[in-house]
Amino acid sequence: MTWEDFITDFKNYLKLERALSENTISNYLRDIKKLQKMFSETLPQNLSVEDLRHFNFEIGKRYTAPSQARILAGVRSFFDFLIEDEIIESNPTELISSPKIGRKLPDTLSLEEINKVVSSIDLSEKHGERNKAIIETLYGCGLRVSELIDLKISDLYFEEGFIQVLGKGNKKRLVPIAKYTQKIIKNYLQLVRNQQKIDKNYIDHIFINNRGTALSRVMVFNIIKRAVKDAGINKSVSPHTFRHSFATHLLENGADLRSIQMMLGHESITTTEIYTHIDRAFLRKNIDEFHPRNRK
Repeated sequence: MTWEDFITDFKNYLKLERALSENTISNYLRDIKKLQKMFSETLPQNLSVEDLRHFNFEIGKRYTAPSQARILAGVRSFFDFLIEDEIIESNPTELISSPKIGRKLPDTLSLEEINKVVSSIDLSEKHGERNKAIIETLYGCGLRVSELIDLKISDLYFEEGFIQVLGKGNKKRLVPIAKYTQKIIKNYLQLVRNQQKIDKNYIDHIFINNRGTALSRVMVFNIIKRAVKDAGINKSVSPHTFRHSFATHLLENGADLRSIQMMLGHESITTTEIYTHIDRAFLRKNIDEFHPRNRK
């Protein structure tokens, strides 16, 4: 077998057996191709621990610690796959240390800032109602951008107060949706989308571009970038910022961590626990208001 054969088999394994998303698979394959480029003359089953240490050292010179850790995680998965296929008996990366990285708290927007972003959208423009609905859905339901652009009309269960979301690993979950957000989506569907000519392959997609097909991730990023700029907010804001804000605001207002985990579609509660590290001003306000020694 050649490197290309191994990479093709690994891709099929990630897609069929691990059911990973296309984006995750692309990232994994990109990592393995870095390894292939460095050791093109040596097949993967013949790579030693020292070879892998050299690879880790080299990527450490070119990438940040988080990127280095991610690349090494992808390479580890590749060797785990080789073990499952009985190509090798042990994983040489087990003896390679990942770089230590601090856990970065997610950036969020305040409710006032989110209202400014939404208000900055000109609803008289062709895609104004759509762009407002995009931002309100990201914030109102805590969706990932991939989940938003894949959202279907048939996923809307407004009478029951839920939407069905296709998350990571093609896992479906039900997310509650407020009547406020429902109304904004309905306005877009009735006032704008119904007037569009839509490609037959995308007739069920909610958010549609000029060509009548699904929006791309890049388009959603650009829509948000423009709205944030028009709102005069000097922060680096992405679609994920609204997801972080959704979780943080729920926690601040008394929602329990387990409920937030289910709404976000996190497999592990540990991932959701990062939202317990909410801003210090909020914590300060709580102790000032509720601790008996601080009450007058």
